[in-house]
Amino acid sequence: MRIAYFDCFSGISGDMILGALIDAGLDIEELKSELKKLKLTGYDISTKRTEKKGISGTKFEVIVLEKHQERHLSDIFEIIEHSSLDRKIKNKAKEVFSALAKVEAEIHNQPVEKVHFHEVGAIDALIDIVGVMIGMQRLNIEQVVASKLHVGTGFVQCAHGTLPVPAPATTKIGPLPCFMAFSCSGLICIFVPFII
Repeated sequence: MRIAYFDCFSGISGDMILGALIDAGLDIEELKSELKKLKLTGYDISTKRTEKKGISGTKFEVIVLEKHQERHLSDIFEIIEHSSLDRKIKNKAKEVFSALAKVEAEIHNQPVEKVHFHEVGAIDALIDIVGVMIGMQRLNIEQVVASKLHVGTGFVQCAHGTLPVPAPATTKIGPLPCFMAFSCSGLICIFVPFII
């Protein structure tokens, strides 16, 4: 069994996962070719080798060329279903979006069908999530294992205004062991909740 391990010492994102998959052997041109099957426009993909503090890796970025639109889960499913992607990729991507919709519905006290995806409905989120599923299939990865997730601290601007980090949706996805490191009186304190 081929297993992917993600060391999430500074968090994780779709861009970060795709960069790691490219470093693990995913062909970027093959990925781009597969993503074209979504029939989305208004974006470009950039990859470049970077180095931070002596550690090198591939930076994957979705450059959005058009203003993003909000989408419902049914809109996202329609995009995925009308693509010519492999059935397993379609199903896995839909599982991810379904899990996100369920969390958003709970947070906003709405039925899943009424949830508007703001950031998650954007082109870059679709490319990231579907791209990861493509990469996992192409590299024959059957299981993913990750370290504890560093979820960060502070605040973030999003469609609903200023939200704390981790954002409410992040705290509801799980169970995921995660931690926050912050300074308290000159010491580094580690907070390790188990989100259920």
